[in-house]
Amino acid sequence: MSKTIKVALAGAGAFGIKHLDGIKNIDGVEVVSLISRDIEKTKEVAAKYGIAHATTELDEALALKEVDAVILCTPTQMHASQTLACLKAGKHVQVEIPLCDVYKEGQEVLRVQKETGLVAMVGHTRRFNPSHQWVNHKIKAGEFNIQQMDVQTYFFRRTNMNALGQARSWTDHLLWHHAAHTVDLFAYQCGSPIVKANAVQGPIHPTLGIAMDMSIQLKAANGAICTLSLSFNNDGPLGTYFRYIGDTGTYLARYDDLYTGKEEQIDVSQVAVSMNGIELQDREFFAAIREGREPNSSIAQVLPCYQVLHDLEQQLKG
Repeated sequence: MSKTIKVALAGAGAFGIKHLDGIKNIDGVEVVSLISRDIEKTKEVAAKYGIAHATTELDEALALKEVDAVILCTPTQMHASQTLACLKAGKHVQVEIPLCDVYKEGQEVLRVQKETGLVAMVGHTRRFNPSHQWVNHKIKAGEFNIQQMDVQTYFFRRTNMNALGQARSWTDHLLWHHAAHTVDLFAYQCGSPIVKANAVQGPIHPTLGIAMDMSIQLKAANGAICTLSLSFNNDGPLGTYFRYIGDTGTYLARYDDLYTGKEEQIDVSQVAVSMNGIELQDREFFAAIREGREPNSSIAQVLPCYQVLHDLEQQLKG
């Protein structure tokens, strides 16, 4: 595909804006439709980014013949059904994490993706962050093997707010959203499937209806282990912090910054064409469309992560 890839983006919230900012840096791609639930806000964002079409209905955007691909930055509970709608409309699709919050829905997405042969990927951004890519290159070069990953995912979210501090119309989830990042990254970095997983969770919030604290243990087939602590009760510092403990060193990844275990910063600015993980994720999506290939973070590649999350959910319910 040599022509401009024309994109519809659904969700004009915090993450939708991140994608719009990233796409501005990518040649040969144009966002032609913006979909979100508040039409006035949608029109305002569309005007700011020079997007001609604004609507509150995904189906309206899918009916546009010029649309080649869709990026979904919508509430978690809509991800699987909207991904299916895009594939059935003949559109390539990238859906933000998580692919689903019901495992059988993720299985159905994979079935339809295989049937259509369209490019479909999930926004597992950690695969693309330069800090984690640097570690991945070390592993692939045979210079580093993970013995343990120690990960902390901490937010202060006792009310239903998004990354911009705005009220959400839906409820986020520690297991199906935030744990998904680390569960997938652990298996990806180890190059080995997860064979054992355990979880415990704290009290259920009386109004949000979710656990605000959770602890997860993982073991890969190659023997590596991972300990993941998650909280919506933590009042700073916020974010996700990764400690890679390996056979030849220790590395600390804090978003796009990487340090040795002795707090010496590692320059990761030359790892990729950008330091922006969302932009790199989008570049992979569009490159896969142009090249007619499976993208990194495809539905098939990430679905095992959701099997683990499903098993952990059953464990927690028990």
